[in-house]
Amino acid sequence: MEILELLQMAAPVMLKGVAYTLLFAIGAMVGGLILGFLLAVARILPFAAISAPAAVYVSLIRGTPLLVQIFVIYYGLPSLGVEFSATSAGILALSLNSGAYLSESIRGAILGVSRGQWAASSSLGLNYAQTLRYIVVPQAMRVAVPSMSNTLISLIKDTSLVSVITVTELMLATKEVIATSFRPLPLYIAAAAIYWALSLCFEVVQRRLEKRLQKAHQV
Repeated sequence: MEILELLQMAAPVMLKGVAYTLLFAIGAMVGGLILGFLLAVARILPFAAISAPAAVYVSLIRGTPLLVQIFVIYYGLPSLGVEFSATSAGILALSLNSGAYLSESIRGAILGVSRGQWAASSSLGLNYAQTLRYIVVPQAMRVAVPSMSNTLISLIKDTSLVSVITVTELMLATKEVIATSFRPLPLYIAAAAIYWALSLCFEVVQRRLEKRLQKAHQV
């Protein structure tokens, strides 16, 4: 079988896998950003009852493999009466994992904002939440975008791990085609090229977002 014919045969299955890959990546990006922001804010609050559990969570997630986290959510939690579909478990695991890493990027950016900004906001009568929303976060996000984007782009590659819970994303779809064609090399190369193309698309979005955020600070 010629390579072109092989790729034509594999295209429908692999494109379906791409759709699942994008579903997992985008779903985890949204969930991870929300969780990451909440964790970042929790960790900078001057209340140990809130900051300490957030710090423990971040340490736990960053200190354990994503694959183990997927297994715990999909195979372990049902023993406690908590069950998720394979798709939901995959998105949840990726969101919980990326949220921990994103929180560090956001927290570092927030702490990088000059304390004078906080003092000036207080003098204007803004409370803590208003200062975060209107003064600190807009400045912090501009700084955090590059590191956050790296984490989010890595999610595209991390989606390959959800194949272990029988979700037919790109990697599992590629393996299914290999099982029938017995031509692993060209198909794995094609899968790698697709992952690369998806990453390039998100890199374009990252650069445009960075330019957009920089405009507000140009003199």
